[in-house]
Amino acid sequence: MPVTLKDVENIAMLAKLRFTQEEKERLISQLSRILSYFEKLNELDTTDVEPTSHVLPIKNVFRDDVVTGSLPRDQILANAPDQWMGYFKVPKVIE
Repeated sequence: MPVTLKDVENIAMLAKLRFTQEEKERLISQLSRILSYFEKLNELDTTDVEPTSHVLPIKNVFRDDVVTGSLPRDQILANAPDQWMGYFKVPKVIE
């Protein structure tokens, strides 16, 4: 499936990127090479390969969710550079 200029422009629009015409032409070539590599993967015989979600036999790496008590507010705010009425005070970041 060849990559067209329209495909590159659509991908750029979805990613909210702007490219020059030269960059678009280069991306057509690069994306075509990437897709042709994936076509090579389709040639592999995977009939006896069991589907896996991970290459290592990991079952469950998460710990049990255990409810514990929280730290006292004074201890949490002890190292805060600035606080106000028991809350962290941070500089305004939205104009």
